Amino acid sequence: MPQLVFADFAPQLVWLAITFTLLYLILARVALPRIATTLEKRRDVIANDLDEAGSLKRQAEEALKAYEAALAAARGRALAIVAETRQQLTAQADNEKAAMQASLAKRTAEAEARITAAKTAAMANVRQIASDTAAAIVGKLLGDTPDGAAANSAVDAALKR
Repeated sequence: MPQLVFADFAPQLVWLAITFTLLYLILARVALPRIATTLEKRRDVIANDLDEAGSLKRQAEEALKAYEAALAAARGRALAIVAETRQQLTAQADNEKAAMQASLAKRTAEAEARITAAKTAAMANVRQIASDTAAAIVGKLLGDTPDGAAANSAVDAALKR
């Protein structure tokens, strides 16, 4: 192997130094500035992306706040509508209840008047029936039929007790 021959070792080291120096110069003057420029551009793109992401995040937070405010306002309007509707329905139900109670009171009064009239008529009939029955019983027991005035006075006396 020629690299391990000690006589050729010094010239190889010189050529190694020359080649390394040339390679270093080429890299330092050509490749590294391009790489640095690319890295700087990439750093700028990342910084711009981060700034844009921060701006978008702030916009999203503002949109969320606006949404929550609109939602709260809508809930408030909905609750107001519900309360108003409930109030209207309650008033309507109260009006219908009052009308129904008035109708029932009127019908109750009419029914009570009919009942009173029927009771009065029945009581008048009961008095007449009692008088006729008493006269018939006396006629059967005694064989003689009493007159209507005597039977009516006897029934009136019995009813007073």
